[in-house]
Amino acid sequence: MKLQQLTELAKAGKIDALELISIEGGIYLLHIRQGGHIMPLGDGHGKTVHLRSVEHARHLLEALPVLPFHLVHACAHDEMCGLGAAAQAPLKVPIAMRSALYR
Repeated sequence: MKLQQLTELAKAGKIDALELISIEGGIYLLHIRQGGHIMPLGDGHGKTVHLRSVEHARHLLEALPVLPFHLVHACAHDEMCGLGAAAQAPLKVPIAMRSALYR
């Protein structure tokens, strides 16, 4: 889904939530939850948009109405060798869509 489509759907009340996925190496991906489906934010050319920070995401999303917004971190132990087979759920923390610095 491209940003323009996300903006239109969010303004129409058709987006359930947004998740900012933290990836190793300081990369963040935006996942959009809509009607039981999860889609990444794309650039329109088949590539997923990479964000640099929570503030970068907030700046990109400033035209959207306020939606449920979560920062999601995978558990690092799941990627380590020698640990048990039981996977842990990712850490999912609600965050504000608007920064206190720019309100």
